[in-house]
Amino acid sequence: MKLSFLGAARQVTGSMYLLELEDDYRILIDCGSDMERSGPREASSNGQTAPAVTHPGFFPFEASSINLVLLTHAHVDHSGNLPNLFREGYEGQILCTEPTFALTNVLLNDAASLNQKRINELNASKKQRVRDRQVQMQKDLYLGLQVRETMENVVPIGFNRKFRVADGVDVTFIPAGHLLGAAHIVINVIENGERKSICFSGDIGRKNYPLLVDPGTVPNVDYLVCESTYGNRLHENTMSPEDALADIIQRTCIDIPGRLIIPSFSVGRTQALLYTLNRLYTERNFPPIRVFSDSPMGYESTKIYMQHVKMLNTEAKEFYKENETLFDFENFQFLESSKASKAVSNFAEPCIIISSSGMVQGGRVEYHIAENISNPYATILIIGYCAEGTLGWRLLNGQQTLSIKGTDHQVLANIEKIDVFSGHGDRNDLINFVAMQSPETLKSIFLVHGEYESMESFKATLAEEGYPQVIIPKKGESFEL
Repeated sequence: MKLSFLGAARQVTGSMYLLELEDDYRILIDCGSDMERSGPREASSNGQTAPAVTHPGFFPFEASSINLVLLTHAHVDHSGNLPNLFREGYEGQILCTEPTFALTNVLLNDAASLNQKRINELNASKKQRVRDRQVQMQKDLYLGLQVRETMENVVPIGFNRKFRVADGVDVTFIPAGHLLGAAHIVINVIENGERKSICFSGDIGRKNYPLLVDPGTVPNVDYLVCESTYGNRLHENTMSPEDALADIIQRTCIDIPGRLIIPSFSVGRTQALLYTLNRLYTERNFPPIRVFSDSPMGYESTKIYMQHVKMLNTEAKEFYKENETLFDFENFQFLESSKASKAVSNFAEPCIIISSSGMVQGGRVEYHIAENISNPYATILIIGYCAEGTLGWRLLNGQQTLSIKGTDHQVLANIEKIDVFSGHGDRNDLINFVAMQSPETLKSIFLVHGEYESMESFKATLAEEGYPQVIIPKKGESFEL
């Protein structure tokens, strides 16, 4: 079989891998959006082959030639190009877990709505150059129709059950933590009487993360495709999520009558925050400070978490059994309309505002940051990774003046950061994941989904751990397995 790396190679986003088996059976694992807009593919390394010509369509292959798609989890850097795959001629199924199906539907429809808005804005322009751009974007961007077609072809399957997809080919989805429904995917193949196996890690979660089960055990495989987002670093905060958040709230909303703004991704992180806040108010008798969640997609995602309580960790299920809720508590309110969102700026008492996006780039959170960035009694709490150049990144790097939607604002608010709500496992978690494999029988480890410096560091770490067979593929590179 042949494995090609078509995304998230020497970069974090755009996960997409093509596994080609005998009899021309082709499996695409993930089909994510490339947020980093990487340039042309680099030449092949390690003496391996790379695709000779990029297909003139959206993908470097004929979409109709794919037989099956496997989806590790819902985040758009893993799922975001699925509608384009169908638009270009794919006619097969997508296999994923039930929660991944539900969350992917929310995320893709949100992306389609944003695409339509962009097209409408360009279409309203009287400039021919802009209108020409609108015509091109309409060819490049998928809309609601393509999302509906995509979701009609999804087949949800359960965890830890072998699923036969073709003669001599079976797949197993193993819990990965990271996000509700996220999976490691193990593929077993029999070719010419020889049994081969490969595991795609997806994104590796953390142990004892709010709501989510711990990553499951992966059996010994021949080949391992492993993410490396935190391959060169450890999480900084050693406190539990409850203790870390309690400390912040005490200092920013109780000791002083302040306002706490938490930029947060709508899917996964917002639910972890709300659940942790519920536990603080329920179990630690915190003063009932008003909490506003300002994200329509966060609201939809929270409903999906409630529909899948049985798939959460034991602690969350016991909390739900005792309290009959995970996310609803005194003085908590979802802000559904834009009008309600803006009205919060007039709320005079201490409060907590959770809003997307997590990198403070786009979304309703930009309004809340603009309204509070010059308030010395406000605190902005960054709880995740912020890409270079985003407003979140600039806040973390101490920029004294920020331009938000064309208006300059002096930064007088307090800026803090914690990483206890990061859904990615750190270097130790990645080592533990790889350590489930025997160094004697594992033939190769391919590092993906990480910055190149992180991959190089993790490769050196794995060599020290007894795994010398580590490869860092380039985008477009293929390997015969």
